[in-house]
Amino acid sequence: MSAPTAGPIPLANARERVAERMWAGQKRLVDAFEEIDAHGRFKASSWERPGGGGGTARVLEGGAVFERAGVNVSEVYGDRVPDSIVEHRPSAGGLPFYATGISMVIHPLNPAVPAFHANFRYFEVGDGADWWFGGGADLTPIYGRPEDAAHFHGALKTWLDRHDAAHYPRFKDWCDRYFYLPHRGEMRGIGGVFFDDFTPSGDDGWTAAFALVDEGIRALEEAYLPLVRRHKNTPWTDEHRAWQLLRRGRYAEFNLLYDRGTRFGLQTNGHVEAILMSMPPHARWQFQHTPEPGSPEARTLALLQPRDWA
Repeated sequence: MSAPTAGPIPLANARERVAERMWAGQKRLVDAFEEIDAHGRFKASSWERPGGGGGTARVLEGGAVFERAGVNVSEVYGDRVPDSIVEHRPSAGGLPFYATGISMVIHPLNPAVPAFHANFRYFEVGDGADWWFGGGADLTPIYGRPEDAAHFHGALKTWLDRHDAAHYPRFKDWCDRYFYLPHRGEMRGIGGVFFDDFTPSGDDGWTAAFALVDEGIRALEEAYLPLVRRHKNTPWTDEHRAWQLLRRGRYAEFNLLYDRGTRFGLQTNGHVEAILMSMPPHARWQFQHTPEPGSPEARTLALLQPRDWA
């Protein structure tokens, strides 16, 4: 795959400007998640990467609403681009790099509340002439509800349509294909949007890409938090919990087998605890488990295929 043609970076302090928005986004989201949980508090753990850079993981565990919630920011750099990047961008092989990003994973306690993942990232390779943004957000309901999927996708579409009406259908399809478990033949959840190698051409290409990502970080609250408020007090049973743990097993399978962010973090000697923060605190596997036909669990599985939610 050849690298897209990128326009020039208009700012001498481009890296600093992007990183500042990542750190500001972390604070904003941590504050929002703490407010809605009302019991749990995030603990911070900063780390330094051998070879250059570091970051701060902020993790809440054992909350009233969130069994585990993590919002991480990293800035790393080095003499050689990791293999996980070279695999889809061969022109970057052997060159120095800089990368910064924000990532978050939410595993709620109540099975009625969907799990949530989002990340935004920025890369520069070599002398900075080769740069790109990436990111996205996706929703993993334990019990699927079409109205939740419509709200989530609608909020993401509203954000993207303000920049280019072609973004949402393209990025949605990309997400449907990316968050897919081929060995299971099913999506991880009901999708969302995902993009990578985002390098709009022209003299204002970098500025346009930065604006999209900057607004995207802020759009996450509107996409996800109303769903938490809607379902956090829904009664649930041991049977609901057992199904939640089975679905979390699928989540773990994807993160360990296919997620490029996990592979990038491990290949760059990142903080292992911060990288694996995305894993659910509890999960379960059961041999050849099949939900009863017509059950809420079976109806949820039927939703885990690409469809036009927005």
